Amino acid sequence: MAAHALYRRAIPSAATITQWQAADGWAHRRFDWPAPANIAPRGVMLFQGGRGDVFEKYLEAFAHWHVRGWHIASFDWRGQGGSGRCTPAGDCGHIDRFEAYLDDLAAFWTSLPAGGPRVVIGHSMGGHLMLRALVEGRIDPAAAVLVAPMLGLRAPVGPRFGEGMARLIAAFGRRTRAAWKGNERPHTLKSRESLLTHDQARYADEVWWQEANAAYRTGPPSWGWVIDAFRSTRQLRADPALTTLRVPVQMLVAEADALVDPAAALKVAATLPDCDLLRFGPESAHEILREADPVRAEAIAAIDGFLDARAPARRTTHA
Repeated sequence: MAAHALYRRAIPSAATITQWQAADGWAHRRFDWPAPANIAPRGVMLFQGGRGDVFEKYLEAFAHWHVRGWHIASFDWRGQGGSGRCTPAGDCGHIDRFEAYLDDLAAFWTSLPAGGPRVVIGHSMGGHLMLRALVEGRIDPAAAVLVAPMLGLRAPVGPRFGEGMARLIAAFGRRTRAAWKGNERPHTLKSRESLLTHDQARYADEVWWQEANAAYRTGPPSWGWVIDAFRSTRQLRADPALTTLRVPVQMLVAEADALVDPAAALKVAATLPDCDLLRFGPESAHEILREADPVRAEAIAAIDGFLDARAPARRTTHA
């Protein structure tokens, strides 16, 4: 683990950061880290973070999978990080419809290099979008890992009334305006750090990257994002295709998660025909892969075991 920490505040020299254009011409910031030349190639791993994330937050985890032979690929979601903004407000994360994210994901999937099995890992909003893409047949990985997936939003009045209230409030102004001023959720006395991780050093890594690249920082979501997040998660939970999904799924759920609804994730996990479920208690906040070492080590070991079993490396034959 210690060697991988070297990458927490540095882009690996063998990695590339480029621009990738979606079908409509939207420019996204792209990350690729080819598998080491001296290690048997394992396959291609597409990792997508959550709302407001940048791929730099997960360099430590990438380093672990890289030395196992994976080609790591990722991109910043449209409207956040280094992929521009969908509103004139520079730090507001806005989207009109989540389908724009899905169109980008499906197009990016076709751009991935060949060789070995292709797998996906999605955190939070990324987990939600990965699962939607799976049930809608937009991507076809050998296996999928969903980490603290956003399958329901935290709302003090419940998701149904929360969505209704969001639509009512948004009707009195622009949907592109920020839904609140700061933090990851409104009306909470908890610090942003405590909502994300118990590991102060890893939280400090994110702050370091934000200070190093201020233009990549994404603040609160817009009302448009909030409304469509309610709508998209509601429709996904009710999608009958969940019960016939053939792709093996591993789901990591933090039951004390104060950002997304873990109960919604557990209900979805129970409907999936092939789902490996790993649950964490109060020892884990939302960012399981950026938690304190005991939680993080357990999560990564579980992911490795799942991928080895469900997306094994292809055997090579010698003449």
